[in-house]
Amino acid sequence: MNRRDFLQLTGLSAGAFLLPDSAVFGRSVAPEALLEPGVDVAVKKRLADAALNAAKAKGASYTDVRIGRYLRQFVITREDKVQNIVNTESYGVGVRVIVDGCWGFASVVEAKSEAQTAKAAEEAVAIAKANARLMKQPVQLAPQKGFGEVSWKAPIKKNAFEVPIKEKVDLLLTVNDAALKNGANYVNSVLFMVNEQKYFASSDGSYIDQDIHRLWPTFTVTAIDPKSGKFETRSELSAPMGMGYDYLQANPSDKITGITTRYNKGYDMLEDVTSAAKHAKQKLTAKSVEAGKYDLVLDPSHLWLTIHESVGHPLELDRVLGYEANFAGTSFATLDKWKSKNFNYGSKQVNLFADKTQVGSLGAVGWDDEGVACKKWDLVKDGTLVNYQAIRDQVHIIGENESQGCCYADNWSSVQFQRMANVSLAAGKTPLSVEQMIKDVKKGIYIIGDGSFSIDQQRYNFQFGGQLFYEIKDGQIAGMLKDVAYQSNTQEFWNSCVQICDEKDYRLGGSFFDGKGQPMQVSAVSHGSSTTRFNGVNVINTARKI
Repeated sequence: MNRRDFLQLTGLSAGAFLLPDSAVFGRSVAPEALLEPGVDVAVKKRLADAALNAAKAKGASYTDVRIGRYLRQFVITREDKVQNIVNTESYGVGVRVIVDGCWGFASVVEAKSEAQTAKAAEEAVAIAKANARLMKQPVQLAPQKGFGEVSWKAPIKKNAFEVPIKEKVDLLLTVNDAALKNGANYVNSVLFMVNEQKYFASSDGSYIDQDIHRLWPTFTVTAIDPKSGKFETRSELSAPMGMGYDYLQANPSDKITGITTRYNKGYDMLEDVTSAAKHAKQKLTAKSVEAGKYDLVLDPSHLWLTIHESVGHPLELDRVLGYEANFAGTSFATLDKWKSKNFNYGSKQVNLFADKTQVGSLGAVGWDDEGVACKKWDLVKDGTLVNYQAIRDQVHIIGENESQGCCYADNWSSVQFQRMANVSLAAGKTPLSVEQMIKDVKKGIYIIGDGSFSIDQQRYNFQFGGQLFYEIKDGQIAGMLKDVAYQSNTQEFWNSCVQICDEKDYRLGGSFFDGKGQPMQVSAVSHGSSTTRFNGVNVINTARKI
């Protein structure tokens, strides 16, 4: 099969890696511009104070100002070619106010003068006053102390933007070459890099300067059977991380050996793509699964997505309340279930928590976009639903007087709103390795990597696939399977959880571009777990009969 036929069959094209327009990512700049210092902190404070004072003078009871510089670089390759290199910068100021109990927001691009930020504040006040005429209930904002002048920086060892473009291109082309030499017919690889330089000031008395870095190395390899024309793929088993370029310089101690190498603190992209090419070829001759009930052993590289969809989203309080229904709806986990104090979300082994402070996670920051100090809190404790994710104007609904620090805007021009925190499954407390877990499984499937999925409008009934599937018979790996997906509902699935490996196996997965809202905003969020066993889950065969 040639590339033209393959692309027509799969619907792929060079456009699969085309980027959103400049309205999303900002203006194109030279690579060296990504290392320029930007606006000085003292200047940012003056710009913020001008907005705070102007809003107060016009009648605002509360004001916050976000000054953001968003830098992004994308290096995109296919086989032996560089498809695209994009560098973007977006800089501006957003001002949010409360007037007469109602929100108002305005923003200004490339704001360099105090007059510009003051004008934006006045526009935000005017908008709030207009909105107040239609308001049914005034905003109830949880109290928040001011932190004064503080700062937070991601604990990176090597800024990805300081690495020469040639070095990044050479890495990706070496990765592609390794895939082709090990049996892949096609391969693409990409490096996504982000730096958010965010300054927050509020009438509460906070002036917060933060420097946030994220990195996502990704690839997809494809192997084709020349006789049948059938093809199989495998993508990276790493995770996007809130780390610098040092993430790509893995040490042997960063790896966990097993059926396939599992990555923890660092990532060897070359090693992973070599394995991926071999796996894709093996999948061509793998046995198609027989539908039925199986015990599932789920690797963190797979389980993160199930956590994201069946826990992270349904426990966002705005979805619970019906304020948000975009991208797969609201939530089954309604307030009455939480109020009962005994709603069974999962088995006793299940402890799910939110944590915006996890080092290396995509969502890690010191303060959220409302100036609230980030923290860790329980969502499901010993299987029981105990809390949600909520922000300053929501927490009074669940009887709390302090925000949980999970407010975020993806740009200076976007209004901040409730976004998913890093939501994770706590590791088991009893020492347990993956190999030990598998030894106790009589009829099961070991699933590695994320795949296609679907979930209903209440985040309840779902179906998840994966990338690699291994049959388990009487405690032994019996070979590779394919065409596997499992079906369940959120409560049934988490109640089938019987074992969780200990913290030595704990790893993060995550989403670099999680969409929510209208107009849509994207955020980056991590989900951690150790390998986990779920008993008696319904597995279907996904093979299409032609």
